[in-house]
Amino acid sequence: MIGRVFTKRDERGFTLIELLIVIVILGILAAIVVFAVGTTSASSVQAACHADGKSLETALESYKAQTGAFPVAPGNGDGTGAGWTALTSTATDANGNTIGPWLKQQPGTSHYRLSFAGTVGTVSVSTSAGGNTLAFDVPPDACTANAK
Repeated sequence: MIGRVFTKRDERGFTLIELLIVIVILGILAAIVVFAVGTTSASSVQAACHADGKSLETALESYKAQTGAFPVAPGNGDGTGAGWTALTSTATDANGNTIGPWLKQQPGTSHYRLSFAGTVGTVSVSTSAGGNTLAFDVPPDACTANAK
């Protein structure tokens, strides 16, 4: 036994230990990626809420600049209200020129609802179920509270 010489195997391939180590490392990396991506979806919904709210504010201000007043009717968070129709359709100004539409479609997702008050143009954000309505751009942050 003392004089026995160990020679290297001629077989090619990986040992079971090497394969297990690689699998464990890949599992750890996958877990890190899953937790990192999981938090970005919530922040992306909030960013979309902010962008949609700003787009709606811009559309309302543009409507007022071209027509002289905000839409008379409100735009409700559930998509009802003639205010949405006013913003998504065209109109004719005093010179007979076609103006609008100010929005291509009603902003919002299944995570939150945007609405606005008629005649004043105040934008609000609520949950997807329509509850907890908060004014947009007024602390506390309506998108953080409602866009989930």
